[in-house]
Amino acid sequence: MDNKKMDIIEAIKKYHTIIIHRHVNPDPDALGTQLGLKELLKHSCPSKEVYAVGEEVDKLLFIGNMDVISDNKYKGALVIVCDTANISRISDSRYDHGDMLIKIDHHPEYEQFGDISWVDPSYSSASEMLVDLFLEFHEGFIMNKEAAKSFYAGILSDTGNFTNGNTTPRTLKMVSHLRTYNIQPERIHNSLNVKVKNASRLQKDILMSFKVTDKGVAYFIITEELLNMYGVDRLEASNLVNTLSSVRNNKIWAFFIEYPSEIRVRIRSRNIPIASVARQFNGGGHSLASGATIHSWEEVDHVIQALDQVVHNSEFMT
Repeated sequence: MDNKKMDIIEAIKKYHTIIIHRHVNPDPDALGTQLGLKELLKHSCPSKEVYAVGEEVDKLLFIGNMDVISDNKYKGALVIVCDTANISRISDSRYDHGDMLIKIDHHPEYEQFGDISWVDPSYSSASEMLVDLFLEFHEGFIMNKEAAKSFYAGILSDTGNFTNGNTTPRTLKMVSHLRTYNIQPERIHNSLNVKVKNASRLQKDILMSFKVTDKGVAYFIITEELLNMYGVDRLEASNLVNTLSSVRNNKIWAFFIEYPSEIRVRIRSRNIPIASVARQFNGGGHSLASGATIHSWEEVDHVIQALDQVVHNSEFMT
């Protein structure tokens, strides 16, 4: 793995133009990784041209803005795709127009791509991966406040405010380093966690209407009709997943969120490993750190049954 990390550093040093991609429908980790890397490289190597491309999310503009670049920028460029496990979910189809392609991702390996692929699910987030990378290979690279702010937002989001089981001593070490840059973490917390009135109403509905299995798997289905009724977008809705953690006997909780061509599942647990379910249902193929992707409502029962089995196995082991 160290060889891959060194290869990434050498590629970054080699190329004059670096273009950073991530997945469609970006979450804070995708944007935090992408924009944190951009800011760090611009600060460290001011002679380089560094761009971050893809669609913007209004509610996450506090992390930073995207660049609009022409096709000819890709000629002879290094392209880095962050926080994206499969090709079909890369935002901006020009990712393969460069001279070299690097993949950096913390989701379980789903689809191999790139001339260099650094995939490590032991990290809480892709943002944590990059902070660790540049702390290890710090010569010639300088963190600054803007980069630290972006990386912090990514780690904060993917760890559920440092409450998820993927928050490790290494995660906290990375966070401790970022907080030395006067990033005003309370502002980042507030920006990520503030809820519009309609989201609070949806949260109340979730607590009143969620279902739970005999094994303690709680779940809630968020259809497009429900989103329209409350006037809440999918990002706001998915961020409510830990609402179900407040119920004492819920051992695993999941949201099923309807998208135009698929149903995404956000899964969290109370100290029960759930990565196997994420992998089983194509969990590496999208932006959610612990989740799955299914393609019909009939598959909801399969996911719930798989989660029930995970609880059963954990009880058997103890």
